[in-house]
Amino acid sequence: MKIGFIGTGNMATGIISGLKKDTEIEKSIFVYNHHSEKTEAYAAKMDVTGVASSQALVEESDIVVLAVKPVGFPNVVAEICMAVQAKKIPVISIAAGITTAWLSEQFGAEVPAIRVMPNMNAVIGESMSGIAANDATSEAQLQQAEAIFQTVGAVERVSEEEFSIFTAIAGSAPAFAFLYMDSIARGAVKAGMNKQKALRIAAQTVLGSAKMILESEEEPWPLIDKVCSPGGTTIAGVDALLDNSFVPTVMKSVAATIKRDKEMEQAQ
Repeated sequence: MKIGFIGTGNMATGIISGLKKDTEIEKSIFVYNHHSEKTEAYAAKMDVTGVASSQALVEESDIVVLAVKPVGFPNVVAEICMAVQAKKIPVISIAAGITTAWLSEQFGAEVPAIRVMPNMNAVIGESMSGIAANDATSEAQLQQAEAIFQTVGAVERVSEEEFSIFTAIAGSAPAFAFLYMDSIARGAVKAGMNKQKALRIAAQTVLGSAKMILESEEEPWPLIDKVCSPGGTTIAGVDALLDNSFVPTVMKSVAATIKRDKEMEQAQ
């Protein structure tokens, strides 16, 4: 499989790194940045093939990943549209707010258009990526795209109608998780513990708790009950969180993220 990346930012780097570590996918990787000197330097650093233009990248590739910010999409689409239409190869967008419908409008309904939302944890191989595709995308092409993103974590198929929800609970939620862990650590600092030590402890605790949810297949509340002994320390802390609107506040943050994502979609 020949995979082309337009854009060489952090997310592209994470995905390319995951692909290079994977031994099961036979692949050649091509990259393009609109600054030629950056393309050459990046290709050398990542040990991939740099190309001189976005059109040349399409010509070399079996599948193209658009790893550019939404503001750069119109220019990129204009550059590669004819080449993509001629080959009818799958185009993957990893940008927020870019729907498969919008991609189909730009490239034509006959071009396989795939929308993927990885999160920043892709850079350490622990992303949760959502994926959706238009009707022109075959099951084999969708599985190819899934295989690319499985090299940097887990992949979940979601409908376009669910994508704003996915963006909130997977694309944006790492920031919420970081804020939660930092808040725990700050509470420990207030009580007298070193911040870095507290943050290591908090991060490992959250990591283990996440694994418990995934591996035990239990719902959170029964697990909370298992930690809370009658009249103990944990129930006192849980009560303080609930008394200060922890649950509705988190739910409001999800709703605000969904609202903003839909606004971005409508602006396209």
